[in-house]
Amino acid sequence: MSAAEDTEIEEPPAEGPPPAEQAPADEAPRFGTPGPPLDRRNPFMIGLLGGFGLILAYAIFLGLRNAASILVLIFIAMFLAIGLNPAVEKLRKWGLPRGGAVAIVTLVVLGLLVGGIIALIPPLITQTNQLIGNLPDYIQSLQRNKTINDLVERYDIMAKVTSAVNPGTVGGALGGVVGGAKLIFGTIFNTLTVLVLTIYFMAAFDRLRKSAYQLVPASRRTRVQLLTDEILTKVGAYMVGALAIAVLAGASTWVLAMILGLAYPFALAVVVAVCDLIPQIGATLGAVIVSLVGFASSLTAGIVCAVFFIVYQQIENYLIYPAVMRRSVKVSDVAAVVAALLGVALFGVVGALVAIPMVAGIQLIVREVVVPSQETR
Repeated sequence: MSAAEDTEIEEPPAEGPPPAEQAPADEAPRFGTPGPPLDRRNPFMIGLLGGFGLILAYAIFLGLRNAASILVLIFIAMFLAIGLNPAVEKLRKWGLPRGGAVAIVTLVVLGLLVGGIIALIPPLITQTNQLIGNLPDYIQSLQRNKTINDLVERYDIMAKVTSAVNPGTVGGALGGVVGGAKLIFGTIFNTLTVLVLTIYFMAAFDRLRKSAYQLVPASRRTRVQLLTDEILTKVGAYMVGALAIAVLAGASTWVLAMILGLAYPFALAVVVAVCDLIPQIGATLGAVIVSLVGFASSLTAGIVCAVFFIVYQQIENYLIYPAVMRRSVKVSDVAAVVAALLGVALFGVVGALVAIPMVAGIQLIVREVVVPSQETR
């Protein structure tokens, strides 16, 4: 072997950081030996995590309670957007883009609202002025009535009225004015909020629906999409049915007002149609308004109006309403009436508004999901 082969070739050191100095095995760590991990089954840890859970649940409850009014407005706007979406889709089938279809539907709705307000303002102003002008005569006629005078003296009504309208109670009067202003501006704000949110939801309806479907597992996405689209269709059909019932009530009121010769028949028809859209109490409210106008015209006209609306409400509640909902939403008569009553009892006007579409959706889910799953067991 040559000397070159016998010579050991030293390799250059590898590049990189120098190796860290390792502490001897018998040397303790600088900050002490780590203890065992915390036991999650320890009573202290269980109590601590439970306390944090209760605090978080209570914070969520407070947040939902404080935002309840806004959440109700968002819910109403979504419901209206779902109900108006069939009209938007109809316009899209005619070749209009979604933005143009939403704009047309919005303008039609605003036109109906403005037309109704314009129809109501003249009779409201006229009747108010007449009431103010005839108020002294009404007071004198009441003072001549012996029965009313006895009631006033027995219950000390004049003293209570005087104390209520006493000029010295500036704070109470100011509070009443501020409360009325808050009510008016709050109603305007809520109406504008619902209107703007409804427009946004209608414009982004397809995008929101697709985003919601993406949250469903792919294996079940098609079936969930088909069921949800059917439920949304039923909501739109319910809106169309409710509008048809309201228009029929308004047209019947217009015919009655024309026959009796009541003032402002179109305005009365608009009042009844709008009130009829309010579940449960709306029809009664419209009937009371028209009946009062009838009594102001003559005793006979008032009695005829009262009898007409009593009969018409029974026909609407037990014949027209169930028949329309059975054809549009495909909900049985008993289910429609029971759902409306339960909705009002549980959630008020909002509950009555969504009760029938919700029952239709539940019936669809039970028929297509629950029953087939029970049959395969």
